[in-house]
Amino acid sequence: MSRIRALATGAATAVRGIDVLRRAGLVPLTRPDHVLRSMIAVRRLGPIAGAAAAARDRHAVALVDDLGALTFDELDRRSNALARAFAERGVTDRSVVALLARDHRGAVETMLATSKVGARLLLMNTGFAQPQLVDVARREGVTVFVHDQEFGPLADALPADLPSFIAWTDGACGKTTLEELIAGTDGGPVPMPREPGGVVLLTSGTTGTPKGAPRQVRSPLAAAQFLDRIPLHAGEATMIAAPLFHATGFSQFVITLALGSTVVVRRRFDPEGTLRAVQDNRVTALVLVPTMLRRIVDLGAEVLGRYETSSLRVIFTAGSALSPELGDRAGRVFGDVIHNLYGSTEVSVVSVATPEDWRAAPGTVGRAPVGCRVAIYDDDGSVAAPGVRGRIFAGSGLAFGGYTDGRHKEVVDGLLCTGDVGHFDAEGRLFVDGRDDDMIVSGGENVFPGEVENLLVAYPGVVEAAVVGVSDVEFGQRLRAFVVVEGGGVTADELRGYVKDHLARFKVPRDVVFLDELPRNATGKVLRGRLAELE
Repeated sequence: MSRIRALATGAATAVRGIDVLRRAGLVPLTRPDHVLRSMIAVRRLGPIAGAAAAARDRHAVALVDDLGALTFDELDRRSNALARAFAERGVTDRSVVALLARDHRGAVETMLATSKVGARLLLMNTGFAQPQLVDVARREGVTVFVHDQEFGPLADALPADLPSFIAWTDGACGKTTLEELIAGTDGGPVPMPREPGGVVLLTSGTTGTPKGAPRQVRSPLAAAQFLDRIPLHAGEATMIAAPLFHATGFSQFVITLALGSTVVVRRRFDPEGTLRAVQDNRVTALVLVPTMLRRIVDLGAEVLGRYETSSLRVIFTAGSALSPELGDRAGRVFGDVIHNLYGSTEVSVVSVATPEDWRAAPGTVGRAPVGCRVAIYDDDGSVAAPGVRGRIFAGSGLAFGGYTDGRHKEVVDGLLCTGDVGHFDAEGRLFVDGRDDDMIVSGGENVFPGEVENLLVAYPGVVEAAVVGVSDVEFGQRLRAFVVVEGGGVTADELRGYVKDHLARFKVPRDVVFLDELPRNATGKVLRGRLAELE
């Protein structure tokens, strides 16, 4: 009986998923031939090249970067040439191609070409230190290294006989560039690989060496998990400010290509430059991490008013927590367009808060979309009731099957542990209270930093805040707040008093340290370990 229920649930989910894709314009029911070609392309080429191949209008603009625009046809021919050049230089379906690059056409063409060869693509973090790069390259068995010229000093630590190519140059370059490979090679169609090579995303790596999380997508229905609660449509334009190597940027890059929409990227994030790109390209969706959103709204009314941004229907934030204060400020600037996604490299999408969710409950990460399941388990291992805090578990068709080193996440009832603690409200909206391993135990009381941080950034003049636990002889741990303020004038006593007026006494930071900026990794996550080391 349970098997019949599972089949019925799966069928209902598939039907709902198809309807989501239809509404987004990804599955035009009047063109079954196109739907079939799209499914075959994703099945044979994988999510990246398969998505690009599914575009109906080959002359539409596929990519806009610092160098200008490329149509889908131009991108296809250039990536064909690069795939052929790779193959001529020994890249096969057994190769692992590592990419360490900022967001530009060279990075995109490497992704497409690697898929067309059937090799495995490893997306490297541009914030890597040399030891991390070397460790990851060795563990993942990298056989080809593609990188921007600026990362040459990092590349020098890799074996001298490792084939490498330059994706972006800033001047004279002594190595072979992708542009040279493309210019000197035929861009005609290339043979289909025997199997799609797949993609390896890396965990954030705020401590230690990041783990590899393989991603294998074989069905266009996977896109429904994003499109169900985020109203992206075919033939529009999405600016991806979040880095393409990160799960947030990568997922929206693939979906935008699949929709036949234009991907707008820039090599380096600039808040005012982002507004200019939104205006110039009539961008309808902006994908970024909360620190980027804060830098944009912090530009102030005068700068914000210089740019026409009414085309924006979606501001998509993910990668770290969006505080109620920042989400509300962004809503006042851009209107009801904030979509707050919660997910992870391993699980992919878990839940999404729509503008309606956010208005009703600022700070929420919303509800699970089609094809996703979320459960919270309390300390006894039982499903937690609304309002009861517990560990968050989630699952979907996009969840990974285990790390490349053979390890896996904890699994309960088919759901993966996210590593976060949270709760549902009475209406079923999900809230993330913090990382399980970020919890501070002070005098026997459990404190999750997020609650204190959200309160601190609501205080006038406070721009950012992070709270960590430090050793304390009497209490085991005490709270230390690191705060970034604007213009000065805010004192530690004021902030301690403010927290004391709103939260329990044991949640008041004993120490308040003022910094010019918080240390973050390349995807905007606070490096709490580094803060804990500061005096």
